[in-house]
Amino acid sequence: MTRVASLYLPHLAIERLRRLERPRALPEPRPAPILPVDDDPGACSVPRGGGWRPGARWAQQGAARGAVEEQVAALPLHQRPPMRELGRRSEAADHPFKRLVATDQRQPTAASVTHLVPMVLAEQLGQRQVIAAACPSAMTLGLTPGMAVTQARALIPDLDIRPADRAADAALLADLALHAVRHWTPTAAVSGSDGLWLDLSGVAHLHGGEARFCQRLVRFCRRFGLTARVTIASTPGAAHALARFGRDAILLVPGGQEAQALAPLPPAALRLTPEATVAANRFGLDRIADLLPLPRGPLARRLGVASVRRLDEALGRVPEPIVPVVPEETPVAKRRLLEPIGTAEAIEQVIADLLADMMLVLQARGRGVRTLVLLLDRIDGSVQRLAIGTARATRDVVHLARLFHLRIERIDPGDGIETMRLAATRIDPLGATAVAGDLTGEAAVPDVATLVDQIAGRVGEAALFTAAPVESDVPERAVRRAPPLAAPTGWPTWRRPVRLLSRPEPLTGVLALLPDAPPRRFIWRGQVHAVVAGDGPERIHGEWWRRDGEVWAVRDYFRVEDDTGARFWLFRRGDGVDAATGDLSWYLHGLFG
Repeated sequence: MTRVASLYLPHLAIERLRRLERPRALPEPRPAPILPVDDDPGACSVPRGGGWRPGARWAQQGAARGAVEEQVAALPLHQRPPMRELGRRSEAADHPFKRLVATDQRQPTAASVTHLVPMVLAEQLGQRQVIAAACPSAMTLGLTPGMAVTQARALIPDLDIRPADRAADAALLADLALHAVRHWTPTAAVSGSDGLWLDLSGVAHLHGGEARFCQRLVRFCRRFGLTARVTIASTPGAAHALARFGRDAILLVPGGQEAQALAPLPPAALRLTPEATVAANRFGLDRIADLLPLPRGPLARRLGVASVRRLDEALGRVPEPIVPVVPEETPVAKRRLLEPIGTAEAIEQVIADLLADMMLVLQARGRGVRTLVLLLDRIDGSVQRLAIGTARATRDVVHLARLFHLRIERIDPGDGIETMRLAATRIDPLGATAVAGDLTGEAAVPDVATLVDQIAGRVGEAALFTAAPVESDVPERAVRRAPPLAAPTGWPTWRRPVRLLSRPEPLTGVLALLPDAPPRRFIWRGQVHAVVAGDGPERIHGEWWRRDGEVWAVRDYFRVEDDTGARFWLFRRGDGVDAATGDLSWYLHGLFG
């Protein structure tokens, strides 16, 4: 039996912009008030600096507990709070970082985000601008697609108006359809400008059934900030109509019951033309149920032959094919040799021919290669595999041949190689690049991509990287590895050492005046260092949201210079006042210069 799922994204254009940038409607976060810190919290479960929570020490006191229970008992039953809000710690609470799977199929809709300023997208239609899409809050205020922007601005002066980008919306749907073909079903197609068709015939059991697949699909869209509605029916037309005009976020229509499900919907759900919709309203045909008993001849004369065909497609009387999205095939160049070869020179000559054929294919597609895999079929039936990668998309045959030359010794031809294949497993768009240098009078920026590829071919790709910042105050967490040609931004303004040790190394024999003076002497790796200058401290608190052991942790960092001119970056665990912040041990974390 044919089963088709229709994925409907009602606010695709608006939510795509919400994902790209932070909404302007959200107010700026206010700084948290500085609360007094209890230096001796004892056994209380309250976080340091305030922030009382249910189950803390005040909720366990008998008098306070009794007073609260008396107040609750005086309230009506429907106004009484649950016991968890009264501070009872024995009751199991939901895990804060794991959401339970929704059991009700009608409720797993995306959590709505309240935006203070309504947003609409405008597009040019003739000589005026009209609303192409509106957020839920704007539609609540009466702003609908097709309304003039001037009228909408007159109704809501502080309306957030953005230009509509139909091409970006279509690109997002195309990417989603390609993802569906690769992970969900082999047959998927874009349906209109706000949804997809997914052919689930024979593949629903691979996802745990139709109901579970719909729940997973809605949660998948929710993670990307998209509101989704899914309907599964036996025809694409019925699934498309019920997903957009139905009431449930997830709807499963049993086979053969499409007519009963479509009966209460308006004729516009059948994807009729605007003229046919107006004609249906003029003749008093307000529901699809009104169209079902009418003869086909008079109905075709009133609404058109295309409208009758849409009705038959939705009911399954006429097949409606789905034109699937075909993923881009991997470019492959192949050479079948007349005689087996086994020398390095012959292999390199065939590789050069394969590269020439591959570059012609990539040039026609406007792409450049990032990863190439060479497959060599030997006479004994085994296959040799050799792969190279580039830091940037390229179609330079000489450069790619040089990369294969660096690894040619890894090939074992055996008794001979009879077939060689070259596959571009990763390709990226490659267009024209701006010319700099003598023609423009500017200094030409050196291109190190070729050098990076050659070094990676000798020492390995993992040995080449650059550093990128991470939003963290803890130094060992504030840097991550990035691709060698990346240009990371967002570096902090404060000074950090050039070399940061993978793990802080302990220091011994440290002489320092507590609590804020830098050390005057320390021993590192058996060598005594006498400090002649120092600066600090720079206090860094632990990230309590990562580990419970960092709730009270404190590090005081110092920059010091010894009598030989060497400069070090070291820290002391603890603030020198509260014993809970650290044991006052010293560690070396980095070196300057």
